[in-house]
Amino acid sequence: MAQSKDFYAVLGVSSGASQEEIKKAYRKLAKKYHPDANASDKKAAERFKEISEANNVLGDAKKRKQYDEMRRLGAFSGGFPGARRSGPPGSGGNSNVNFQEFDLGGLGGLGDLFSSMFGGGAPKQSTRPRGPEKGQSIETNLEIPFRVAARGGKVPIDLEMSEECGICHGNGASPGAQIKVCSECNGRGVMSFGQGGFAVNRPCPVCLGRGQVPTDRCRTCNGTGEVRARRKVNINVPVGVDTGSKIRLKGQGGKGTANGPAGDLVITFSVKPDRFYTRDGLDVIATVPLNIAQATLGTKINVNTLDNKKVALRIPGGTPSGKRFRVRGQGIEKGALRGDLIIEVSIAVPEKLSEEQERMMKEFADAGGLKY
Repeated sequence: MAQSKDFYAVLGVSSGASQEEIKKAYRKLAKKYHPDANASDKKAAERFKEISEANNVLGDAKKRKQYDEMRRLGAFSGGFPGARRSGPPGSGGNSNVNFQEFDLGGLGGLGDLFSSMFGGGAPKQSTRPRGPEKGQSIETNLEIPFRVAARGGKVPIDLEMSEECGICHGNGASPGAQIKVCSECNGRGVMSFGQGGFAVNRPCPVCLGRGQVPTDRCRTCNGTGEVRARRKVNINVPVGVDTGSKIRLKGQGGKGTANGPAGDLVITFSVKPDRFYTRDGLDVIATVPLNIAQATLGTKINVNTLDNKKVALRIPGGTPSGKRFRVRGQGIEKGALRGDLIIEVSIAVPEKLSEEQERMMKEFADAGGLKY
C-alpha cells in the first residue's frame, strides 16, 4: 500500500496537539486557502481540500482516536502489525484489499473504522443521503454562590452556539441567488479519494456536504448556513451540589441537522467560597468571633442558618478558641440525609488597648499570678 498523507503534517501540528490547537491551525489554514479567496489558484483549492479532510478527522475526538490507532498499527504505511485476516489463506498479493476482512482485535474491522472516520469504506460503496443527526452537545462550567449550591435555585447563563442562519434559512445562499448542483462532487455531497489500494469518502469541502452550491453565498453566514448566537438559559441548580457536580439538560445544546434533535447541555458546577460558611460533606461550618471577655465569662449569640433563620446559642464561660457547637438538621440536605450547622468559636484578640483597658488587663494578670 502506498504511503498516505499525515493529517497532523497537513495541519502543521504535532501528534500530541490539543483539540484547541488543532482547531486554531485549521481555521488559520482554511482562511488562507479558501476557494473564495483563491479563485484562480487550483493548488490552493487542492490544499483547502486536504486541510478540510484532515480537520474532519482530527477535529473530532472519536475519529482522531481511531486515526491514531490506525497510524500506530501501520494502516497508512503498508503494514498491519498483529492484524488477523479472517478470509481464506493464500488470498494475499492483491493491492485492492477489502479492509472489512481485517480483524484488529478490540478495534473491529478496518472497514468499520474508515467508514466511521471518513463517511465511506471500500471502493464501489454507494453513497446514501444523510439522515437526521443529533446536534452537538455543549459542555460549560457554571460558577454559583455557596448558598445557591447548598439550597438550590435558578442561575442564568449565557451560551454561545451555532444556530440556523435567519437570512438564508440554512441553505447558504443570498436572497435571490440560484442553487446549482455542486460541480466538485457532482451533487453527491461527498468526494472519494484514494489511499493506496482503497478509497474513502468524506464531505465535499465546496458544498459542505449539501450537494448544491448557491450562485451567490449568503453574506451573513458566508455560505455555511449557520451563525454563532448567544442564548440565555436559566439553570435549575439542584440542592446540595458541590464543585465538580454535573447535570445534563436534554435538547439544550447545538441544533441538529436534517431535522435531527438538538444536542444536550452539560453543566459542571464550581462553587464560590462564602465569607461566613465552609462545607464539610453535608455539614456547614460557621466561624463566630468572640472577644476575650465573652469567651472568659460566657455569652449568648445569634447565628444565621442557610435559611436565614436565627439560632440562639449559649456560650459557656471559659470556652477556648476552636471549640465547636453543633446545631442538628441545619446543614445541607441531600435526599433523605441532612447535615448539621457547626458553630466554631474564634477568640479575637484586640490589636490596641486604651490606657484604662491596659490597666485593667494588667490587674487581671496580676490577680492570676500571670507574668507579662
